[in-house]
Amino acid sequence: MAELKRTPLFELQAAMGAKFVPFAGWEMPINFGSQIAEHQAVRTSAGMFDVSHMTQVDVRGNNAEAYLRRLLVGDVATLDCGRALYSLALNEQAGILDDLMVYSLGETFRLVCNASTREKMLYWLATHRTGYCVEVQCRDDLAMLAVQGPDAIRRAQIALGHDLTSLDKFAVTRVGDVLVARTGYTGEDGVEIMLSGEHSPTLWQRLQEQDVQACGLGARDTLRLEAGLNLYGQDMDECNHPLESRLGWTIAWQPVARDFIGRRRLQEIAAAGKERELKGIQLMEKGVMRPGAEVQTTEGLGVVTSGSFSPTLGCSIGFARVPAAAKGAVHVIIRDWPRPASIVSPRFLSKAASR
Repeated sequence: MAELKRTPLFELQAAMGAKFVPFAGWEMPINFGSQIAEHQAVRTSAGMFDVSHMTQVDVRGNNAEAYLRRLLVGDVATLDCGRALYSLALNEQAGILDDLMVYSLGETFRLVCNASTREKMLYWLATHRTGYCVEVQCRDDLAMLAVQGPDAIRRAQIALGHDLTSLDKFAVTRVGDVLVARTGYTGEDGVEIMLSGEHSPTLWQRLQEQDVQACGLGARDTLRLEAGLNLYGQDMDECNHPLESRLGWTIAWQPVARDFIGRRRLQEIAAAGKERELKGIQLMEKGVMRPGAEVQTTEGLGVVTSGSFSPTLGCSIGFARVPAAAKGAVHVIIRDWPRPASIVSPRFLSKAASR
């Protein structure tokens, strides 16, 4: 069994009493005490996550834009310098290889891929370089911190010593050798900060001085679930296409001459109509849905892909891939017993805001 990798913040987090778990080949903190307290800190003030396990890749060269226009469903030609794009990489059958962020930095594009897809994506990027004058560099020297919450910008800019109030959402700026992007994975405002691994502990400590709550993977999962954000490997993978994964909006169909990988198969799927769809689901009684649970609908069976307890809503919520026509009341099998549930909007936060 391969030895688990550790981020540059491991020793600092261990000294804080973090509980670590294996995740995608890394030893990562699941929490620093109370997962619910960490979740609530992000919803009400500010929390920070070590996401240095994510794979950062720089793409540069004369054909960098053309190369990425072929590889991704989103069109990087629409990106101005200093802007970010959420996109997908597909195989020829339109299966999702990965979901990722792309940052336009002028002569360079920065990709941030999932930790679980690292080897697959690095191989995929390398094998498609033929015919393109590009350099692909994996940035293992970098760390990444996410600071999220309604007070995240104010506290992050104090820690960084740089005004971030003019930074638009899905924009990225340089603060010396540090990249700061107004993006995130929690449904809250905030930034993701890419910097040298050796300097990341200092920034972490400066954020602590601003009373930013250290958070682990547990809170990250419940936060993204409430926000209606997919998790690669659970809610979509190579067996799923974007149209059945609530990700059709990421596809840039125009111009029609742009032949991105998977386009032809996607067009066939779109013409035929999707059979299944990823939808939000809420349990109507006590209990917690978990991935893999069967969902019984009037249109046929489905399966829970993500499920957990929502600290904000006070009940179990999740995503389920079900027949596209399914709606309304359903049942989820929990411990061999059908529990009443309902198909709802996957944007659970809007429901929370109205309570």
